[in-house]
Amino acid sequence: METEILPINEIKKGEAIVLDGRVCKVTDIAVSAPGKHGHAKVRVEAVGIIDGKKRSIVFSAEDRIEVPKIVKRSAQVLSINNNKAQLMDLESYETIEAEIPEELIGKIKEGDEVSYSQIENIYLIRSLK
Repeated sequence: METEILPINEIKKGEAIVLDGRVCKVTDIAVSAPGKHGHAKVRVEAVGIIDGKKRSIVFSAEDRIEVPKIVKRSAQVLSINNNKAQLMDLESYETIEAEIPEELIGKIKEGDEVSYSQIENIYLIRSLK
């Protein structure tokens, strides 16, 4: 997984970060004022994108954090089997298998175009185009 290092104060709610070696989506960020002899603190709460586990950590406002480079692409649905879809990438024409999110089950049909993301060698369908 490719990552980059960014200052913690540039991270916004809804973005992806790496905590405990897992890609997580930031659900809340709280910044405390600096104390008399200290620095401002940033409390980050996030949920693992793959495992759904909640994580919380406190950083100094000057700290830096790992941010994954998430590949976002378009694909065509070739077939559907239960809650999995076989997709063909529209740029590279490679065939991949991705899990259909609950909110899109029943809405996606064969031949539809979808957008998907690749995170840690796992493919996630994001939306129907």
